[in-house]
Amino acid sequence: MKKVIVILLIVAAVVLGYLGITGLNQSEKSVDLLGLEITAQDSESKQTAYIELALGVVALAGGIYLLGQLKKK
Repeated sequence: MKKVIVILLIVAAVVLGYLGITGLNQSEKSVDLLGLEITAQDSESKQTAYIELALGVVALAGGIYLLGQLKKK
């Protein structure tokens, strides 16, 4: 049962990391206009991306910890 939880946590970490990185990349748009670069940022989208990345790190740490506990037995 713990192996399933470990796998789910690690898969969730990868998915959340991917969502966070793509969210950060999509939260900023820029346009070149007559030699000037105009940039617009979506701060709410950026905050959501940072939360997804943080949750991904927590899930990965939990999965690695549980994997270590399984190997001790």
